[in-house]
Amino acid sequence: MRQMRTLASAIAATLLVASGTSYAQGPGAPQSVPVDVINVVSAPQTITIELPGRSHAYQQAEVRPQVNGLIESRLFVEGGKVTAGQSLYQIDDALYEATLVSAKAQLEQAKAQLASTKATADRYRDLVKTNAVSQQEFDQAEAAYLQAQAGVAVAKAAIHTAEINLQYTKVEAPISGYIGKSAVTPGALVGAGQAQALAMITQLDPINVDMVQSSAQMLRLKQRLASGDLVAAENDAITLILEDGSVYPHTGKLQFSEVTVDQGMGSVALRAEFPNPDGLLMPGMFVRAQVNVGTAPNAILVPQKAVSRTPKGQGMAMVVSKDNTVEARPVQTAEVINNQWLITDGLKDGDQVIVNGLQKIRPGAPVAATEITTVAAQ
Repeated sequence: MRQMRTLASAIAATLLVASGTSYAQGPGAPQSVPVDVINVVSAPQTITIELPGRSHAYQQAEVRPQVNGLIESRLFVEGGKVTAGQSLYQIDDALYEATLVSAKAQLEQAKAQLASTKATADRYRDLVKTNAVSQQEFDQAEAAYLQAQAGVAVAKAAIHTAEINLQYTKVEAPISGYIGKSAVTPGALVGAGQAQALAMITQLDPINVDMVQSSAQMLRLKQRLASGDLVAAENDAITLILEDGSVYPHTGKLQFSEVTVDQGMGSVALRAEFPNPDGLLMPGMFVRAQVNVGTAPNAILVPQKAVSRTPKGQGMAMVVSKDNTVEARPVQTAEVINNQWLITDGLKDGDQVIVNGLQKIRPGAPVAATEITTVAAQ
């Protein structure tokens, strides 16, 4: 009988150990689940946002003829660099040189006419005083003199126009930059106002990057700046992440932000300017811009995996309460910084946020918390 009681006691102890129940907790008491927690500590944090964008040429100009004629020669290398004022095409200028010579001859003729009418008007001015000529004759002589003066002015204007047209036979680069392929070859007939451009010049240094930011994000940032939760950045330099993930070696500066919201996209357009001395950035490239928007003096950061979402999108963090049970705490999240959420509401210094063991717990369950300092990124 004594042996049977001893055996029964041994079996009961084995079952008790296997069930995970300790004598200290008493029969039926739930066991504390081991979890890892981080201790919430606020600290100053630089806040950056990442915005999608595309690069665009700083300046772009079409090369167009301003006079009619045949292209005699092309004076540039396609794809090369040109400077403003450089001659790109030579249009046959024989007709325009002849027009200039004719305009100069007409000026000499107008000057001769002016001298003749002036002499007549001066002579009649004296004669009309003695009634040697009639007042009408004097008026006609005076009018002829004034008309001759106008003729000289017209002739000078014609010379100026002819000189301009002759100068336009040398088609010059309107801006400095890289020139594309030529749309015409020597011998082609071109004309002022034609639809087709002769070539395109693109200035790439500096270069513009156009970005978009959601109006909701911009509104939140403005509200945080107004409330003092965010201190405006002194350094407004912008960093670019290229398509291959590399960091662009030059920083840029924000030039302007649109004052209207795109109604279809709900976004605001921004433009930044970047130096591009090596031509690494080309128009149309997709980039990601990291913009420094300010510093949060009392920022709270928690690992992303510590925050879950309700079906309505509300952020939830599991916190260890004072009685070592799990508390579901609603939180407001902002930007992601180094795989961590920036928490703007819901947590405070000293809170213990559960980061490991979340799949084994539920609100109200007892836990045995172990504080850790490093959390592996998901």
